[in-house]
Amino acid sequence: MGNPYLKENRLSDVIAGITALGTYKFYKLDFSKWSDRISGSEKNATHWKSVFIEHPEFFRLSAEGDKASLVWRRQFPKTYDVDQQRDIPIPEGNKHHEDIDRLSRRPLEPAELTALINIATNLHDGALEQAKAEKWWVPIVPGLLALGGAIIGAFLANI
Repeated sequence: MGNPYLKENRLSDVIAGITALGTYKFYKLDFSKWSDRISGSEKNATHWKSVFIEHPEFFRLSAEGDKASLVWRRQFPKTYDVDQQRDIPIPEGNKHHEDIDRLSRRPLEPAELTALINIATNLHDGALEQAKAEKWWVPIVPGLLALGGAIIGAFLANI
């Protein structure tokens, strides 16, 4: 399989994924919900699932494989109250909260998002450079063919 960054519109998809998964109040959703948040339609869930799977440097799937999250956000504790939109202190050892489903991991700060977007951009640029480097021989082939034709032509002219 080739480098996924070389797919059409892939960098913009990765940036959109980083932004959505990094800023939404819930850190983990299923593919159809992420699709709706990112592209405005649940119909693109398969596309977004492939983006998340092909870029494990940023995204992870749940153990069941039905939800996606941003790796960076998974490192934070689940202390973000999505209704109050703030971190709440939870005493160590006390995981009680009136509605545990309303706790998430905190969204990323703008500087953290910028860092991830810069990494994605650098990886994309590197993939483009590598693809160019693999085609070093393309401009040489016509010259070699012309040289071969000239040699054959000269040989046939002397027969």
